[in-house]
Amino acid sequence: MAPRNKAPSPSSTFHEDLTLNPTPRSLSVVESIYSQSQYSESSDSTAASSIDDAHPAHSLRPGVYVPTVTFFHAESEDLDLDTITKHAVRLAKAGVAGLVTQGSNGEAVHLSHQERKLVTKTTRTALDNAGFPALPIIVGCGSQSTRETIELCREAMSSGGDYALVLPPSYYKAMYKPESLVEFFEQVADASPIPILIYNYPGAVSGLDMDSDVITKLAKHSNIVGCKLTCGNTGKLGRIASAVDAATPSEDGSGFMCMGGSADFTLQTLVVGGSGIIGGLGNMAPKACVRIIHLYQTGRLDEAKKLQAVVARGDWAAISGGIVGTKSALETHYGYGGVARKPLPRPSKQEASKYAANFKELVDLEKSLS
Repeated sequence: MAPRNKAPSPSSTFHEDLTLNPTPRSLSVVESIYSQSQYSESSDSTAASSIDDAHPAHSLRPGVYVPTVTFFHAESEDLDLDTITKHAVRLAKAGVAGLVTQGSNGEAVHLSHQERKLVTKTTRTALDNAGFPALPIIVGCGSQSTRETIELCREAMSSGGDYALVLPPSYYKAMYKPESLVEFFEQVADASPIPILIYNYPGAVSGLDMDSDVITKLAKHSNIVGCKLTCGNTGKLGRIASAVDAATPSEDGSGFMCMGGSADFTLQTLVVGGSGIIGGLGNMAPKACVRIIHLYQTGRLDEAKKLQAVVARGDWAAISGGIVGTKSALETHYGYGGVARKPLPRPSKQEASKYAANFKELVDLEKSLS
C-alpha cells in the first residue's frame, strides 16, 4: 500500500506542495496537555508500547469496513465478549478490509472508557486467534473536548487499535470560530499516537457538516489518513477524492482513504473515485457489500448495479430500524444479536417480525454467496 498508511511520522507530508506546519499555538496546547501528571508514563502507556510492538499499524486498503455491533447480555447488559468475538470472526471470513469499533452501531455513547477498551481488545484478540492478524481495526474516538479525544486515541492504541475515527465536537458549535474545527483536528492529529480519519456525520453532531475545502485542507496533515462521509454527498466525496488522489480498488494513489459512510451508495462512491465504504449494513450482509466492489473492479457494472439495488433496500431497513432493528434482525436471521442498552427500547414481537421481513431479501442473498 502507499506510504500514507504506514503510520507516518509527524514530519512527513502528504505532498511536498501541501506541507502543513502546526502552528506554535497548536503545539503548545498539545505539549501542555501531556505535561500534566496524569498523562505521564502509566500502565496504559506501557500497555500501548507492548501492543504497538506486537501489532504494528496494519495498512488500510480500499474495500469494505464494518462498524461492528457491540453485544450485551440481555438481563445484565454486561458486555457479551463471546458474541463480540464470534461476530468479528464472521465478518473477517466474509472478506472485509477491516473492522471499526466504537462507532454508532457499536453504541459507543453507551460505553465507559474501560468497556470501549475491552471491546477493541477483544476484537483484536479474536482476529489474531482466527488467523486474521493483518486485518486493521479503526476505533471511534470522537468526544466533545480536544483533551478527551486525544485520550481516547491513546486508549485505542493501547487496546490494539490501528487508526482513530474522529467526529467533530458539536455541543458548543454556536460558539466556535471558523478555524475551531481545523484547530481541533490538527491538535488531535498532532498528539494522537495512531493515524486518524475524519468522520463527517451531520446527523450525529447537531447538523454540523464539514465541507470539501475543510476536509481537503486537513488531509494535508501527515497523521490524517482518511475520511468517512456519512453525509451522503457523493459530489463532496468526489471533490475530496480528486484533490487528495485517494486510493481506489485499482490504484494506490496517495494512500488517503476517502470512504463513503453507508452501503447504499457503495457503487456511487467507487464511480466518483472513492476508496470504499465504512457501512453498518456489513453487520448483516458483509459478503454482499464486498461483492459490489469486486463486481465494479472487474468491470461487471450491470451486475454491480443490480446488487447495489438490493443492498440499498437492505440499508434502508437498517437506517429506518436503527441499531434496535439491526440487532433484532441479527437475532432472527443469524441466531445472535441481543438487545441495545437502555434507554433504547426492546422491540415487540410485531416489531421484531417487521425488522426480520425488511432484511429478508438481503439476508437470503447474503446466504447464497460463497
